[in-house]
Amino acid sequence: MSNASSIGAERLERRMARGVEFLGSEVAILCGAMSWVSERNLVAAISNAGGFGLIACGAMTPELLDAEIAGTKALTSKPFGVNLITMHPMLFELIAVCAKHEVTHVVLAGGLPPKGSLEAIKETGAKVICFAPALSLAKKLIRSGVDALVVEGMEAGGHIGPVSTSVLAQEILPEVAADVPVFVAGGIGRGEAISAYLDMGAAGVQLGTRFACATESIAHPNFKKAFFRASARDAVSSVQIDPRLPVIPVRALKNAGGELFTAKQREVAQLLDEGKVEMLEAQLQIEHYWAGALRRAVIDGDVEHGSLMAGQSVGMVTKEEPVADIIAQLMAEAAHALEKRAA
Repeated sequence: MSNASSIGAERLERRMARGVEFLGSEVAILCGAMSWVSERNLVAAISNAGGFGLIACGAMTPELLDAEIAGTKALTSKPFGVNLITMHPMLFELIAVCAKHEVTHVVLAGGLPPKGSLEAIKETGAKVICFAPALSLAKKLIRSGVDALVVEGMEAGGHIGPVSTSVLAQEILPEVAADVPVFVAGGIGRGEAISAYLDMGAAGVQLGTRFACATESIAHPNFKKAFFRASARDAVSSVQIDPRLPVIPVRALKNAGGELFTAKQREVAQLLDEGKVEMLEAQLQIEHYWAGALRRAVIDGDVEHGSLMAGQSVGMVTKEEPVADIIAQLMAEAAHALEKRAA
């Protein structure tokens, strides 16, 4: 290794030290929790390659999560975490499953943590990570006792907020990065971006889209080919049909599945009108729709009617490659960028 490249690598190691210590991994790169994609094979591969894998619990039952954690442990002895959806009707049972397996990190996604959930996780000895889509929420979550935050911008795939990653990072990092480790997510496809967020005070980053088509990902070949063909502008966000139905927008590749979701929203809104469902049930119906649509694309390979959830970094996903190669490339790019800044 040349002196210049070692300078970049050393600077990168220093900037990632806090995130590495928090996660217990070799590099402070989290894999975003992608339903059906972030399962035992990809999670274990990421952890084995030095990153930090996250099981996407999604709509799993406690029994399914139990089996998935056990299956992941059979493939890796490295640390990994579990991502739980806050509106899951069996959230506390899922937390108990994580405790049984001594999961070290639990990510709560999809809204503010319900009363008692943070305490239930922390009682198990696990660290709690939450998403902060605004500075006020970041401060509130820190006061409530979360151990780390993910700041995810609207360039990300799947459920998204309304603000871009670059703006959120500028708004939140200077205010709270000294208090808890903050991981930046959304639209990150290269190491240069990773180094920039680390320089701004991030403890690490989270990437999803970049890993979705890894060799170890069980995603259907059709799903992967759709990613390889796509450009950033093909990853569009869904539209909210009824303001009463608080549907979190979802970013996915344009296809007929997007139109099907619009029809599903109309159907659920009508059920609300007729008093046939309560609001929580209406939201769960929407969540279950997404879980099913995503499964059709990821597992069955129906890329026309299924949901091709992807971030705007999809244009940087051009081929299938092993997780270890992806992480190595990202780290090399980040180190090179830091080395240039040191010159």
